[in-house]
Amino acid sequence: MIWKPNTTVAAVIEQDGRFLLVEEQTAEGVRINQPAGHLENGETLLQGVVRETFEETAYRFTPQALLGVYQWRKPDSNPGNDITYLRFAFIGSATDHDPSKALDQGIIRAVWMSLDEIRASVAMHRSPQVLACVEHFLAGQRFPLSVLIHL
Repeated sequence: MIWKPNTTVAAVIEQDGRFLLVEEQTAEGVRINQPAGHLENGETLLQGVVRETFEETAYRFTPQALLGVYQWRKPDSNPGNDITYLRFAFIGSATDHDPSKALDQGIIRAVWMSLDEIRASVAMHRSPQVLACVEHFLAGQRFPLSVLIHL
């Protein structure tokens, strides 16, 4: 078996001191995450994060910067079944909300949360990447989108 990480994209969206997150049903129960998902075959990282954000929140996402690239190994109870995620997190703005749009399967709702609410809900986070991304955003970490090269 050839090992490879799962490539994911995530949107970090802050508006008026609140962050756009999603509540989603997972195998571990209800979890909180940034709008995020797997990169699909044939799409760029930017296309992927725009698509995932719309599918999960019904907001149009405009990427403005790369927040960071995050590697996280999700441990599994069965040795050897761990999964590694390589997350490309983007900062941007959300506009043009379409409340009539059905959200992706498993998404319960999109929700705007304050930093205090995010910190208080750590036990429900899908991964440690959720809070790490928010903290890096608040610390001012940003990289220009030009660091991404799509060939």
